[in-house]
Amino acid sequence: MDQQPPGGSDQSAAADGSLSCYRHPGREANIRCTRCERPICPECMIDASVGFQCPDCVRRGSGTGHGPAADQPRTVAGGSITADPRLVTKILLGINIAVYLAVLARGTALVDDLMLLGRAATYYGGPPEGVAEGQWYRLVTSMFLHQEMWHIAFNMLGLWWLGGPLEAALGRARYLTLYLLSGLAGGALTYWLSAPQQGSLGASGAIFGLLGATAVLMRRLNYDMRPVFALLAVNLVITFNPWGGIAWQAHVGGLVAGTLIAIGMVHAPRERRALVQYGTCALVLAAVILVVVIRTAALT
Repeated sequence: MDQQPPGGSDQSAAADGSLSCYRHPGREANIRCTRCERPICPECMIDASVGFQCPDCVRRGSGTGHGPAADQPRTVAGGSITADPRLVTKILLGINIAVYLAVLARGTALVDDLMLLGRAATYYGGPPEGVAEGQWYRLVTSMFLHQEMWHIAFNMLGLWWLGGPLEAALGRARYLTLYLLSGLAGGALTYWLSAPQQGSLGASGAIFGLLGATAVLMRRLNYDMRPVFALLAVNLVITFNPWGGIAWQAHVGGLVAGTLIAIGMVHAPRERRALVQYGTCALVLAAVILVVVIRTAALT
């Protein structure tokens, strides 16, 4: 084992009098860890609020009086940096594909059970069903439901292209919250503005939320905005195409929610980051609940 125990930094002196990294003997080290004062090479240097720290001190949080998690490197939104920055995106892809395969196996019966529906009978002479009848789960299940190959292919490509970078930038918990709240906001606006008997399904609301969040993040990082503006323009043209067949309400609701949530996440001041981020998400969720409650009262 090539690791030197704490307190033995003097043993890292090379024969010529220069310092070598305590984790990589033989590598010249001109910087010492600001906590343990052991010499570290550029590969082992982790930027801290003051100077640089070695990986061991960052991992243990030694000498700080608080837990190790507080010293872990963070994303621009304050999330933890993980080994697999696309894990949640992969899980969401898997859920969508699994539901699609279930639809292929069971047919329209499963679609009728899971799609977003205001209030209507799913078959002639049947009882009324839908969100207005207490089936609020449809606001969630419809987000993972697809019936056509082109529909799921388009949405999953968008999820992969937009989701991975966002998950890496926001962290897993924030990214998942953004995705789910954007999808719920798109469903709530569809429920409010669409005819009660009009069914709706798909992850488009959540994907548009990711698109809005991508624009906010790129602006925050001072990236070139022209590609994301071009992508947004193309998607809006598709949304409001004259041929119909697309629930524009879901796209608009998801886009607005995703943009607002991302603003709260990436522009929150560090000293009040949790308050601003939780507060923004809570306000969007409260707006979703209010819209659903008002629409339900109007239909019953």
